[in-house]
Amino acid sequence: MAKLFLHCMLLLIMASGCKTNPGEQNRSNKDTIKNEVTVWLTDPDAGILFKEQPAPLVFADAISDTNAVIDVDDAQTFQNVDGFGYTLTGGSAMHLHNMDAAGRAAILKELFATDGNNIGVSYLRVSIGASDLDANVFSYDDLPAGQTDEQMEKFSIAPHREHLIPVLKEILTINPAIKILGSPWSPPAWMKTNNNSKGGSLQAKYYDAYAWYFVKYVLAMKAEGITIDAITVQNEPLHPGNNPSLLMEAEDQAVFIKQSLGPAFKAAGINTKIIVYDHNADRPDYPVTIYKDADAAQYVDGAAFHLYGGNIDTLAQLHNAYPDKHLYFTEQWIGAPGNLKTDLNWHIKNIIIGSMRNWCRVALEWNLAADTKLEPHTPGGCTQCLGALTIEGNTVTRNPAYYIIAQASKFVRPGAVRIASNNLNALPNVAFKNTDGKMVLIVLNEAGSTQEFDIKYKGRQFTAVLNPGAAGTYIW
Repeated sequence: MAKLFLHCMLLLIMASGCKTNPGEQNRSNKDTIKNEVTVWLTDPDAGILFKEQPAPLVFADAISDTNAVIDVDDAQTFQNVDGFGYTLTGGSAMHLHNMDAAGRAAILKELFATDGNNIGVSYLRVSIGASDLDANVFSYDDLPAGQTDEQMEKFSIAPHREHLIPVLKEILTINPAIKILGSPWSPPAWMKTNNNSKGGSLQAKYYDAYAWYFVKYVLAMKAEGITIDAITVQNEPLHPGNNPSLLMEAEDQAVFIKQSLGPAFKAAGINTKIIVYDHNADRPDYPVTIYKDADAAQYVDGAAFHLYGGNIDTLAQLHNAYPDKHLYFTEQWIGAPGNLKTDLNWHIKNIIIGSMRNWCRVALEWNLAADTKLEPHTPGGCTQCLGALTIEGNTVTRNPAYYIIAQASKFVRPGAVRIASNNLNALPNVAFKNTDGKMVLIVLNEAGSTQEFDIKYKGRQFTAVLNPGAAGTYIW
């Protein structure tokens, strides 16, 4: 009997211990945390500009089925994400660099850090030589008329040492992992058929010299501590009317890549990705022409797109035809003076949601910063390009592109994978799973009235509400 009594007492003690086991309590707390959904909102009509909402939403086991449902499914995965961001033009860098040190440090932290209210920009595009939003036209190997430099002995990135490179170095101290894409607007004029920064074509006899120009660029930036993750061969190759610019037909780009650029990168041991096209979605035949040339395609990572023409859905068709080639969305402008509600609606739908649902790894807005006069720009360059920021001295104004990118960049981190979600007509959306396991769903209400809807994940749901024209990011 004594043994039986002791045995029963031991069982009672063990049972009592299980009820107060700290591990069990911790697991219960974790389950509660997982039930909470953080919401960040941009609602122009309500004056809410990318703000975390004070009360988190909560998953429940059972919800009324009268609402439309967005069903998120992380069992279905698509492309990985490299990042969201802007083009850091020479003009953008100039305005940032001309701020005082404290003001510049504050805005760079806000842009590139992920903590607090910072927006965590994770990808930048820069120009190789000048873009049309530099103060003047230049390449890295400009020569007097009649001279050539096929060995690139006079090559120098000095024009970008004044503003761009110092600003990039400051950004890298905040986010050392940020990825950078370089894009040329024009080769040096002496390589071109018209000896001019605007228009003309690259002369075939200078293909090897121009390939060496790219090699020198990547190596020179590396020497500055700046890794160029990828280059596009030519910005807007079918638009020779900008300044600077170049006409480069698809067949010519294929020949340049297979005969000169690809072999030059290989010989130099450069792993920088080569991306083709970098122009509008209405000409998917351009990258297709290059992909069909096996000798060129072996060097090509994928294609980049803008959306000044065509439809974003075209990109999925290109992916389906060439699933081994990646897609990048590298530029979309907003014209001054900008309208937050209409710009947010169109850009969130097409650039943030649309590009990602159509297999892009990157989504970039054009032009990080300009001043109140929309300067600088080259003669013949864009005169109405509104920056994500307007910088006048040390005064910073945040414009539509700032909020458009913020809605994704802070939460969808590099390495995230796009996961499945059903797209509703009035509530376009896109979902991701980050490497830390967090889910992110971006939703836009493009209807003319307030929308109440349910978000479902693994059999549980929560109810959300968006006013017309509002964009919400939901994180759990």
